[in-house]
Amino acid sequence: MAKIVLENLAHAYGDNPQQESDYALKRINYVWNDGEACALLGPSGCGKTTLLNIISGLLEPSEGRVYFDDTDVTHVPTKDKNIAQVFQFPVVYDTMTVAQNLAFPLVNRGFDQAKIILRVEEILDLLDLRHMANMKAKGLTADQKQKISLGRGLVRQDVNAVLFDEPLTVIDPLMKWELRSQLRALQKKVGQTMIYVTHDQIEALTFADRIAVMLDGAILQFGTPKELFERPSHTFVGYFIGSPGMNFFPCEIKDSTATVVGQNIDLKDSYGAPIGKLELGIRPEFVSLHERAHQSDGLPVVVESVEHLGRNKIVRLLAGESKFSALLSERTQIPKDPVAQFDANRICIYQDSFILEGEAQP
Repeated sequence: MAKIVLENLAHAYGDNPQQESDYALKRINYVWNDGEACALLGPSGCGKTTLLNIISGLLEPSEGRVYFDDTDVTHVPTKDKNIAQVFQFPVVYDTMTVAQNLAFPLVNRGFDQAKIILRVEEILDLLDLRHMANMKAKGLTADQKQKISLGRGLVRQDVNAVLFDEPLTVIDPLMKWELRSQLRALQKKVGQTMIYVTHDQIEALTFADRIAVMLDGAILQFGTPKELFERPSHTFVGYFIGSPGMNFFPCEIKDSTATVVGQNIDLKDSYGAPIGKLELGIRPEFVSLHERAHQSDGLPVVVESVEHLGRNKIVRLLAGESKFSALLSERTQIPKDPVAQFDANRICIYQDSFILEGEAQP
């Protein structure tokens, strides 16, 4: 296990990059702590796999350094980095049994036979593969083969890190939750450094201690699930994290007042008189609806639709030309003539897409 340090890391697939747009991976300085479970989250093409392949050694960066603890491993071949990597699609030996596939990384490194048997049995139990231990991999389904790939990535306990590149893509949806839980439980138990690439926010939020949200080759925010939800540092993070994502309203700001669709909204902090593209962000969870006749303030809204989710419902709203959502309990009655109110403690203000920090009022 190791701490992974990225120092001034950047990568361009073309020769002689001249400007930021030439880089597939923008400059990065981050640290993954020893024994930490991290996720790289973002849409397709954002640079997740490029970054993972640089860490693993499959790709050499155009600029910068990669360290495992205090050792520079930037140009060290993959085979010498002592990492395990699980890819998007299963990589198994069809002529071997399930147990032989799991044992192969240990056999290849000359582990004691008794230790190999014990470790393989642990992985068979972890991934519920014991009933097919002696079956040849050739006749198994894609998701069963991917479970073997996961097992081969986890079977070694002496690795610096385990890297997962969207490993649950081919797994049956009904099994994904169980496997995510098993991976997380194992990571906590053994304390291995793990980095998990995914475009699925649920996978990232349920697996990782910290998540790097990426867009266009840049890490927009690297934080805990709680930090990403409560204080997104960029409007894309707010939009990408959450279901539904954060609501955003064009606004004007004067000290501790935001003006949205002609209505003044009190803010917890003071922001002076900022310029640029200003937006007020609020999670649907922190929007409440009230009867206009009983409420002296609030944003007058029109209810466009209601989506029932069982315990909760999403109310789609319109205020002026701004469409937004409120996430309410299924038991909450929707007023006939509603106004929307925002929890002032949960409002975020953005300037040119990045969060703007205010000053606490006396």
